[in-house]
Amino acid sequence: MDKFESMRAFTQVVNSGGFAAAARAMGMSRSQVNKLVIALENELGVQLLHRSTRVVTPTETGLAFHERCVEILASLEEAERSLIQLQAEPRGRLKVNAPMTFGTMHLAPALADFMVQYPDLQVQLTLNDRFIDPIEEGFDVTVRIAKPQESASLIVHPLAAAPRVLCAAPNYLKAHGTPTYPEELRHHSCLHYGQLVVEHQWTLIGAEGEQTIAVKGVLCSNNGEVLRDAAVQGLGIALLPIFIVKQELQHGVLRMVLPNYHPPELSISVIYPVNRHLSTKVRLLVDFLQERFGAMAT
Repeated sequence: MDKFESMRAFTQVVNSGGFAAAARAMGMSRSQVNKLVIALENELGVQLLHRSTRVVTPTETGLAFHERCVEILASLEEAERSLIQLQAEPRGRLKVNAPMTFGTMHLAPALADFMVQYPDLQVQLTLNDRFIDPIEEGFDVTVRIAKPQESASLIVHPLAAAPRVLCAAPNYLKAHGTPTYPEELRHHSCLHYGQLVVEHQWTLIGAEGEQTIAVKGVLCSNNGEVLRDAAVQGLGIALLPIFIVKQELQHGVLRMVLPNYHPPELSISVIYPVNRHLSTKVRLLVDFLQERFGAMAT
């Protein structure tokens, strides 16, 4: 038995003076209202109403119980209104994780604007360039730049594409030549993510199809800004998301290499544990980031 629903039915019968009027007010049938009140009487073990063919009136016990029901239901409605207000105006802590470069260049300003809209939120932003486990490390929302993926325990919400380009400084290309085919990258200093002791491979797609080339260089890093700055200094050719090198390309500090070949596209995605999908804080942030970055010019 739904006790609150039965209490509402009983209170409405008393307020309306009968089952038919109560049924109309509640949008239910008369028999449904009657069953709810009978179930309540059986649960309590008392008679709450005097019933006759013409009128329904509360018993002495029913009258006292009616007063308490009115108070209880009013308190319940107030609690529900408070909850709705809390959901509409989220508060509390929101733990967010993101890659260092994207976090400093794009996410941090976006979060500042988000917090202006929702001043009762406290955001804890952690930036690093390793693939973390959002569930194990307790993050509500993680921004990840990677190949599109699926997960049974995580919800992956794509925000925007993150195309990448090969680029190098003009002085590097003048000194070492400009490659015209992917295979020539084997003879160049390639600045890449990962470790120097591990052979690194770049995959490029062109008119001939997909090609994978083993590359090596004098510098590797897990941070895109480090690789960009090294490329600007003429240390080699870098493969980086456009959003990291956009200004350098526009100002001619870096030049595109092998423009007719492109690597597989990455996706900027918001990731959050399945059990967070009903959280208003998470939902509002995801919607905000979708609007902010959905049409991001990369």
